[in-house]
Amino acid sequence: MELKGKVALITGSSRGIGKTTALRFAEEGAKIIVNYHISNFEPDAEANAKKVVEEIRKKGHEVMAIKCDVSQENEVKNMVDKIIEKFGRIDILINNAGIVYDVPLFEKTVEQWKETLDTNLIGIFLCSKYVSKKMLTQGSGNIINISSTNGINSFSPESADYDASKSGVISLTKNLAEKLAPSIRVNCITPGWVDTEMNKNLSKDFMKKEKEKTFLKRFANSEEISSVALFLASDDATFMT
Repeated sequence: MELKGKVALITGSSRGIGKTTALRFAEEGAKIIVNYHISNFEPDAEANAKKVVEEIRKKGHEVMAIKCDVSQENEVKNMVDKIIEKFGRIDILINNAGIVYDVPLFEKTVEQWKETLDTNLIGIFLCSKYVSKKMLTQGSGNIINISSTNGINSFSPESADYDASKSGVISLTKNLAEKLAPSIRVNCITPGWVDTEMNKNLSKDFMKKEKEKTFLKRFANSEEISSVALFLASDDATFMT
């Protein structure tokens, strides 16, 4: 198993890419921390997180769930302390938690902008800040941030706040990689459209048009993204940062 004995914290792992990555990493021998946050975007987050934990435990792997809003500094600090208390270390951090408001640009509120930036960008900063402190004392660690092609091709006025946050993730990744080298590797995955719960309310016509824009004429599935995360977390990517 590629991640045997590793401790992996995956934010926003009660559903979508985070859930799939948690299950995949567990199969590869990692001890998993399922992070979740109850919000308007996922009111059933606690129940969903419990299902992920049950699925991992049934397969005989170590796992724990922690409720934490990654945009809140004290909650992040407490989450990291709980993980260290139980497992003694953190080897892998997957900064996956994210939100998006599908609202026309000038109908977006300042509160929606702030919430998007706080979760998608500040949350990565906070988790990386407090987890990296533990990793540096260990002398090793691996941080993987989930951005989006929206952070590169920012021509989506209805998601300008999301695009800005994901552009920020790419920039932050580069700065973290320099700051934390050589002990900690930091990388970023920038998926295009992925078939997850986040996109379930999009119209069929819109989704059809978006699929036609892609070279493969379809959305990715979360397993394909988790495969990239597994590669970056493994010893096959030890010179990538």
